[in-house]
Amino acid sequence: MHTKNILLLGLLGLAFSACHKEESVKVSTASVTVGQTITSDTLSGSVKGTLQSGHTYYFSSDITINAGDTLLMQEGTKLIALGDGKTTATSPQITNNGTFISLGTQDNNNFITVLDSLRTTSNIGAGFWGGIQCGESSGDVIIKWTHMEFAGGPAGDAADPAVFASGDPRNFLSYTNINGHVIVEDSWFYGSTDDGIRILHGNISFMRNTFEACGKAGGESLNMKAGTVGDVAYNVSIGAATNSFKVSNSGGATVQTNVYVYNNTILNGGMRQVKSGRGGSINYEKGAQGKVYNNIIVNCRFGLRITSDADTTHIAYNNQYYYANADYMIKQFRSTDGVARAAGADISSASVKDKNPLFGSYDVDQFDFATVTPPLDISKMPLTIITAQSYNWTLLPGSPGLRKGDADSFQAQAKVTSGGTYGSTILQPGVDMGAYQSDGTGNQHYTSSLASK
Repeated sequence: MHTKNILLLGLLGLAFSACHKEESVKVSTASVTVGQTITSDTLSGSVKGTLQSGHTYYFSSDITINAGDTLLMQEGTKLIALGDGKTTATSPQITNNGTFISLGTQDNNNFITVLDSLRTTSNIGAGFWGGIQCGESSGDVIIKWTHMEFAGGPAGDAADPAVFASGDPRNFLSYTNINGHVIVEDSWFYGSTDDGIRILHGNISFMRNTFEACGKAGGESLNMKAGTVGDVAYNVSIGAATNSFKVSNSGGATVQTNVYVYNNTILNGGMRQVKSGRGGSINYEKGAQGKVYNNIIVNCRFGLRITSDADTTHIAYNNQYYYANADYMIKQFRSTDGVARAAGADISSASVKDKNPLFGSYDVDQFDFATVTPPLDISKMPLTIITAQSYNWTLLPGSPGLRKGDADSFQAQAKVTSGGTYGSTILQPGVDMGAYQSDGTGNQHYTSSLASK
C-alpha cells in the first residue's frame, strides 16, 4: 500500500503499513510507533521506524526515507543536525521519498534543530542544515508541535533540481507531490536562510504555526506554487524578509493553485527585500486564486498584493486589519502595483498609529518604522521586530478587531484528512480578526521558538 493513503487509515483508527509487513503502527495510550524503534543515537543513510520519546538523535550527513518507508518522531524527540552551513556536504538534509511524521504535543514538543550552543539570534540565516526535501512521489508529511530551526544550507546533488539550482538555500520543507498531503500544525519555524517552507504542489493545511525571522535577505515564510490547494489559517509570521504568504500558480501543474488565507497575524514583514514592489504580507500572483479574510497586518512594508496576472475573478477578500506607525506603509496597505483595493469591512490606520490593535502583550510601536527607509540589512534590524521572546497577540477588550472577522462567508477547503492522530485539526474562519481568538481558540503560542528547550 502506498504511503499516501496513510491519512485515510488514520481516520479509521487503523494500523497502517508501508511496503513491509513488519512496519505497523501500534496505537496505545503511551505513544505511537511505526516499525522498529531506532536504537542508535546517530542516523545515517536510509532510515525508517520510530524515533523514541525522550531521546535525542543526531545526523551529520544526508539521511533518506525511502519510498514506502516511514520515519516517525514520537512526542518529546529531538533530531539534531550537525552542520555548519558552509557547503552542501556540511549541511545535511532529510531526503523524504516516503512518509515523514513528527507528533509533538503541546506539553512535549519535538525539535529538528541544531546544537543548543548554536540556537542563538546571531545565527538567523546561517543555514546549518538542509531541511526536509520531499521527492515528487513521496508520501505525506505530518508535523505537529515541532520546532524547526536554522535550515537553509546550499543545495547540491541530493536536492531536487526542479526545486533548487546548485547552491540555492534550501527550506525547512519543500514538497512536490501534487496528490500528497501536508499537515503542519502548532509548530515553529525559526531563522531560515530563504523561504521557510516551499510547497510546489500538494494538498495542504497550515494551522496555528509561528514563523519567525524567515529569510536573511529575501524569501517568504510560506511560499506556495502551482498545484497547491488548501488552507493557511491562524498562523503568526513576524519579521519575514519578503512576504509572509505568497500564493502563485507558477510551475505548470495541472491543478490550479487555490489557497484560503484567513485569520493570520502578520507583523513587520518585507523590510529586507531589495526588489522593488516586493514584500510585506500576503501576495497572490500568476494565475492563483483563493480567499483572503480576517488577517491582521501590522507594520508591513506592503499590505495585500494581488497582481493583475492572478486569477482575480476567483479571488475574494475582505475584513483585513491594517496598522502602521509609518506613513509609507499606510500608502501601501493595498500594494499600489497590484489590483487589490480597500474592501468594505477592512479596518485601516487613517494616520500614523491610528487604530492600535491592542494586543495582549506586544507593543506595536516598540520600533518606529518612520525612522528607517527599506530595504534594511538584517544586521541593521532590531531583533524585537523579527522575533520575540514572549508575546500575546490576543486582542484586548476595546480592540477594533474584536468581533470584526467574517465567520460566515466561507468555510475552510479542508483538502486533507481531518481528525485522529494523523489528521488535521482545521479551524473555520473566526469572529475576531487575527490568529488569536477571544474565546481562547486559534494560535496557542506565547513564546519564541528559541525560548523552548
